[in-house]
Amino acid sequence: MIESSRSPQGSTLTDDDASNVIDLIALEASEVDPADVVAADAAAREFVARHTSEAAGTAGDEIGRALVVVVDDQIAHGEVADSLGPLVGELLNEAGFHVDATLAVSGDEIEIRNALNTAVIGGVDLVVSVGGVGVGARDVAPEATEPLLDRRLRGIEEAVRSSGLAAGATDGGLSRGLAGISGQTLVVNIAESRAAVRDGMATVAPLAKHVIESISEF
Repeated sequence: MIESSRSPQGSTLTDDDASNVIDLIALEASEVDPADVVAADAAAREFVARHTSEAAGTAGDEIGRALVVVVDDQIAHGEVADSLGPLVGELLNEAGFHVDATLAVSGDEIEIRNALNTAVIGGVDLVVSVGGVGVGARDVAPEATEPLLDRRLRGIEEAVRSSGLAAGATDGGLSRGLAGISGQTLVVNIAESRAAVRDGMATVAPLAKHVIESISEF
């Protein structure tokens, strides 16, 4: 329930007034301003950096090595520019990871699996795939990922979905993305909208530090 509050002039806002304000905000929010996208990206970078500062503090500036795999037919074929890879890479850098590379592959199960396996064989600490986690015919990132995992981390999977729904990133909340350990590498699938990327990385980055520390003990 919405509690009544005071306006700047001292008058009381009724529940009906508050409801009208909320409706107005929702209407304005339906028109996405490019400046808002830039501001949201910046806020995500700040959030990730703030919540992983302790992780990087005692062991230098880097938590570990990471690789990004973008699953998108158009990006892989050079039909559109890749705006997702740089965003994920920047968020990973802010979190204290050194990003070895960003790969773009089409929505093909074998291509995705080969890209993920390359990261695992290369010994990176974290590989993040973006896209291919929905219910479309080409959304096969989970199917490509599962055979590579030695252990599923369902807590991370559910945390990403829950935070996605809470943040209004529908594709993040409905994601079939997996998370788990392959060898000495943490593998995470996230959805591809910018909102899902921002929210997913804000959720994954602090958890990844603890997983990587646990893996390194064995």
